[in-house]
Amino acid sequence: MSAVAAVSWALIGMAGTAALGLRLLGADAAGSLGPMTAAVVALGAGGSVTPSGDVAAFGLPGAEAGAAVDITPLGVSLVGALLLSYFFLRSLRAAGVVVSGAELLARAGTVVTLFAAMAGGPVRAGHDVVTLDGGSPGPAGLPGGGGFEVPGPGGPGDAEGLLPDRIGDLVGAEAEVGFTVDTAPTLLGGLGWSAGVLLVALLASRRTPLPRGWDAVHRAVRPAVSALVTVGLVAVAAGYAAAGYAAIGDDHPRRIAGAALLGAPNGVWLGLPIGLFVPWDGRAGGILLGVLPDPLDELLRAGSDQAVTLGRLAELDGRVWLLGVAGASAMLLAGVLTAARTPVGHAAARAPGTAGFAARCALRLGVATALTLPLLVRLTEVSVNASLSVLGFDAFGAGIELRGHLGVAFLLGAAWGAGAGAVGALLARASGAAGRRAAPPARGDRETEGAGGARRAARGGLRGPGARGAPRRRAARSVHTGGSVPATGSGHRSVPAGAPGITGTAGAAGAGSARGRAAARRSAGPR
Repeated sequence: MSAVAAVSWALIGMAGTAALGLRLLGADAAGSLGPMTAAVVALGAGGSVTPSGDVAAFGLPGAEAGAAVDITPLGVSLVGALLLSYFFLRSLRAAGVVVSGAELLARAGTVVTLFAAMAGGPVRAGHDVVTLDGGSPGPAGLPGGGGFEVPGPGGPGDAEGLLPDRIGDLVGAEAEVGFTVDTAPTLLGGLGWSAGVLLVALLASRRTPLPRGWDAVHRAVRPAVSALVTVGLVAVAAGYAAAGYAAIGDDHPRRIAGAALLGAPNGVWLGLPIGLFVPWDGRAGGILLGVLPDPLDELLRAGSDQAVTLGRLAELDGRVWLLGVAGASAMLLAGVLTAARTPVGHAAARAPGTAGFAARCALRLGVATALTLPLLVRLTEVSVNASLSVLGFDAFGAGIELRGHLGVAFLLGAAWGAGAGAVGALLARASGAAGRRAAPPARGDRETEGAGGARRAARGGLRGPGARGAPRRRAARSVHTGGSVPATGSGHRSVPAGAPGITGTAGAAGAGSARGRAAARRSAGPR
């Protein structure tokens, strides 16, 4: 039931976000909102969508439409990931202080399998066809504005010198461009996407129980991963705030709101690697240049293939250096959070010095960032290429491609993480915040968390420090004074003076020593 709740809420949240974003963008004017929503949900869950087209003019073959889309709407993905993680982790916390490996695999496997199965819904619904009428070029002709034109010797739109006797037929030509959600890639993508979300959630949730023997994950992995996840979410929140501020004074606030719902994490998580000096390769052409932010559009307009780096963007607009400041500040925040959530010492080792603590934080955050930064680069890569041709003449062409260097991102992530971890640890030590936010599992505490722990504590199965000594001392005092042992919980009952023996806690305490047995005989009186 917990798996059903997690998957259902995740898909509902993704569908709602996709539908609202498309509605605000006005995409429903070009086609049915339902199939487009299903296609966006499939893309957000790691699926694949194949556009297709068939253009016919005067009944002659040779007209073709083609497209390729490789982009993930991370706004939709983020909503689904947060909901899926929340309900999955909530079910684990209700299981008790420690969860067995078999139970953990069973719960996670059920969620992943169910999500992959329910991804068949977008596969079934995500297909539609949009008819583009050549007789009505303009905003109604092509989604997003601008119909298609056939170039002629007199300039764009002048086709008399090219097709003088059939220009009327050409104007009346129709183009059908559709899209279909691919079945196998979407089901496999949903399987991998949900498994990855649960893995990140388990590594980032500091209070969720894990199997016995996984104490190193609590101490070494979770503080760094949770710090990076927190920084990523804070950056996305800042992106939404910036979009809201931009929408206030814009002529089309609905478009900005819709674009932010679908793609704010794309822009934010693209800017972070660029601010950390990760190089990209990019190219763009056609009307899609207009969707790129300034000065990225100006840089890519200069040539076919361009190196996109922080320095080259800053040459066009000096304010781009703020990306570097934001990236460094985000990493410093991650370093401080890692130090605050890392226990200074644990039961198996004494507390290290400042240098040792800084080295531990640097190593752990360095490894985590080295794996996270290439993941962000891969998630924010964009490849969109489209073409619509009539009788071999290009009528519509556009494309965007941004590819980051994964190897460089790995090395830079390790360097930035190690440096930020060390500096953050030193700052946390100086301010006294080191280890202050460490979770009980990371400190090695076995607290009675969750419903199962509360029930065991009520039965007397789990006791805090000193719980054993207190009943024993109370029992000894009651024996010497001839009083009774007060009831202290399950298995503890009063023993009146003169009883022929001591039962419950008092008897158990006295039976282990000669003094206890002698006291019992004296309190029993003459036989």
